[in-house]
Amino acid sequence: MLSVNTNYGAYIALQNLNATNKALTETQNRINTGLRVSGPKDDGAVYAIAQSMRSDVASLTSVQNSLDRATSATDVAVAAGQSISDLLTEMKAKALAASDGSLDQNSRDAYNADFEALRDQVANIVSNASFNGINLIDGSTSTLQALANAAGDAFLTVTARDLSLGGSNISIGTTDTISTASDASAMITTIEDSLNALNLALAQLGTDSKKLGIHKDFVTKLSDELTNGIGNLVDADLATESARLQALQTKQQLGIQSLAIANQAPSVVLALFR
Repeated sequence: MLSVNTNYGAYIALQNLNATNKALTETQNRINTGLRVSGPKDDGAVYAIAQSMRSDVASLTSVQNSLDRATSATDVAVAAGQSISDLLTEMKAKALAASDGSLDQNSRDAYNADFEALRDQVANIVSNASFNGINLIDGSTSTLQALANAAGDAFLTVTARDLSLGGSNISIGTTDTISTASDASAMITTIEDSLNALNLALAQLGTDSKKLGIHKDFVTKLSDELTNGIGNLVDADLATESARLQALQTKQQLGIQSLAIANQAPSVVLALFR
């Protein structure tokens, strides 16, 4: 039926052109963002899953930061303990030399002065072995906890080791000296016992540091896999989108021509009345 009021062909051509334009807009958006699913309107279920996974990845970043802080604090404690171990070794040598009863007073005083300087340096190292306000060897704290998972309900614990003078591991007092041969002889045993306890404490701190490092490696790999999984869910295949863009642009041009042809149909009616 020919009519100047109703042009069904033009309606169909316009609907098809609108559908092509909509698909073209979607494809251009995917190319611009690199995402197949950039919002809940694209795919609500996939978007919800991706957002949940993004939250987990962000939380794992916090876990990594917590593990880094704990590892740094532990490594500072280990480094300080190693320095203290070296100082105790020197102090033992001074005490052994000072235990010689044949020494004159000047020599004994010199050994004692060296011993006291080393002793005080141990105290300085202990007081300065802090990272971010955390000192694991001065006796101020018993444990240090680091986040272990994204939910925040699991932790890795580092046990502090008191390496201060007169503490649970180093029995040398803050005022001990080797000013006499008998004091020096007694100090040798005290230092040996302290070295044994110190080396055990260092081994335990080293184990805790290794534990933190292993877990951080796992968390890093987990975060990478989650990020990759998010990409698999929402990333656009740009090669496919490029081909689709070419096809849609062609369809758009053809749709415009089809609409133009359909719009010419009413003019045929004029020929009937010539």
